[in-house]
Amino acid sequence: MAQTGTIYLVGAGPGDPDLLTLRAARLIESARVIVHDGLVDPAILALARGDAQLISVAKRRSHHTLPQEEISELLVRVARSGQDIVRLKGGDPFVFGRGGEEAEVARAAGVAVEVVPGISAANGAAAAAQIALTHRDASSIVSFVAGQCKGLKDQDWAGLAGKGRTLVIYMGVKTAPQIAE
Repeated sequence: MAQTGTIYLVGAGPGDPDLLTLRAARLIESARVIVHDGLVDPAILALARGDAQLISVAKRRSHHTLPQEEISELLVRVARSGQDIVRLKGGDPFVFGRGGEEAEVARAAGVAVEVVPGISAANGAAAAAQIALTHRDASSIVSFVAGQCKGLKDQDWAGLAGKGRTLVIYMGVKTAPQIAE
């Protein structure tokens, strides 16, 4: 029986290669196959070995290179061929990155998965702006919300952003006016 490779769900962080974890950098540098999102900075992809196969599965609001199901199938297929594969995602794979879905599919297929966290967009942006997400005198609760979630109007926005709370809205540029109401 052929040996199955491992799927590494790797967070690329907010874009600066200096903000990668050591584990992420080592995996990117050694991987033979890297399946990456469109949000991954080219400077991070430049860390890949010269003979690495780089497969873009970029998604934009109205255009997906591959549907999510096909991305998951690709990961499993490569791993079943005996190769390790890096699934490189902007930010952290488990913060609005569909890493949880990809891990579930891999486990159901009997393929080993390792998650390598990355600095999330929320942490990276807050640090760059020198804004604390929590502060003893101001906020002891942080909520992460998708601005494109179903039931957007039904969210308790006042409760999520109330006194002593920090609200981080991902993917909310188009829905910001509705959220602000």
